[in-house]
Amino acid sequence: MVGITSYGAYVPFWRLRRSAIAQDAVGEKAICGFDEDALTMAVAATGDCLNGIPRENVDGLFFASTTSPYGEKSAAATVAVAADLRREIMTADFARSLRAGTGALRAALDAVRAGSARNIVVTGADCRLGIPGSAFERTFGDAAGALLIGDRDVIATVEASHSVSDEILDVWRPERDVFVRSWEERFGATQGYLPVVYEAVSGLLKKTNLTPKDFTKAIFYSPDGKRHAEIAAKLGFDLKTQVQDPLIHSIGDTGSAMPLVLLVAALEEAKVGDRILWVSYGDGSDAFFLQVREPIEGMGARRGVRAHLASKKVIDDYRKYLFWRGLLPTERRVETVSFVSVPAIHRGRDANLRLRGVKCRDCGTVQFPPQRVCTKCHSKDHFEPHPLSDKKARIFTFSADYISNPLVERPIITTTIDFDGGGRMQCYMTDCDFERVKPGLPVEMTFRKMTFRDGIQNYSWKSMPLRAPLVKEEE
Repeated sequence: MVGITSYGAYVPFWRLRRSAIAQDAVGEKAICGFDEDALTMAVAATGDCLNGIPRENVDGLFFASTTSPYGEKSAAATVAVAADLRREIMTADFARSLRAGTGALRAALDAVRAGSARNIVVTGADCRLGIPGSAFERTFGDAAGALLIGDRDVIATVEASHSVSDEILDVWRPERDVFVRSWEERFGATQGYLPVVYEAVSGLLKKTNLTPKDFTKAIFYSPDGKRHAEIAAKLGFDLKTQVQDPLIHSIGDTGSAMPLVLLVAALEEAKVGDRILWVSYGDGSDAFFLQVREPIEGMGARRGVRAHLASKKVIDDYRKYLFWRGLLPTERRVETVSFVSVPAIHRGRDANLRLRGVKCRDCGTVQFPPQRVCTKCHSKDHFEPHPLSDKKARIFTFSADYISNPLVERPIITTTIDFDGGGRMQCYMTDCDFERVKPGLPVEMTFRKMTFRDGIQNYSWKSMPLRAPLVKEEE
């Protein structure tokens, strides 16, 4: 039996009130911080999905996004390293389509069924931009979802699926443009979204001999609330009792990540025996029939969508949002070092991307960054790798910089933290209120963007205040 064995999600801490963009706009949208992008969100969602699961059991990672940080370079490989997965795994990027997430899921299911892998992570994330002042700018939101596909302890099986491919220029982004563009909205709805989704779902219902009443929950990708309600009614689903909240007014349209995020939200509330209809859209549509299985009752703690929705900071500063997205220029401090060393980045992969320290085999002392000589017992070259990315820590001391990049983040906080179980590290801090930063404050690690020079985006780990308790821990 092959299907979904775990799930996870990530929604940024920051929300922008939509009225900051247009006075009559309702709700808020999730926005990446200045040091986040699709890749960092995928790392966070993957970590949530793999909470409590041995990383050595994962044989592959598929990353889906329309906003990968590189036009030519595998983001999946970076996500896999940051998630501390083995080198002997397969990675693949699925891109350029809002259906990239469900396309990746299909490939993962086929790989596990064929026996070429035991467990594959499918993660999707998007950080799309609409032209300032456009409807897209108000509706787009940022988030990530992740599903683990395997053949043991399956919490939801894919019983059937049906796909439709459609060529239409309703929503697109040119190769060298940062903004998503579209034709007239009514054209996209009446010639694209509504008929194509209807065709995909109708095909699935015919294939399975099921009716809308046979489903406990229906999940539809939708660009906005109006079309979401319209397609649900057209197909015969009860909007109040059967249809998953699209989270348009709390997160936004999260692109290729949206089907994954909404499925995670549905699985958080699912019960054994539930039948779920799951539908994506983008130059066609994928429709799936999922059956919830008994192992879902034994799912470990996850933040998922629920805890991330509850943990947020809402801002009304539209200028800050534009600065964070790089749409307004900022005056930067003149750097004393203006080059990037690719060999140095390569040598530091385990420390900077995996966040691995070392543990002395003689006395058990943990050190970061990795050293050759133990600071306690002075034994030499007698260490074992020690992962730190999933460890909690506390601030030992900190400093604040009010000079660098004042328009992007002020102040820039540098923390020295002590990990639970040993190990000390100096790193930047993010997603925090400076007034609350103090020695002893509990923190966790988060993968973020660092410097960008010469076309190279450098990533590493930062500390942040504990975001939110895992849902089952909270309960």
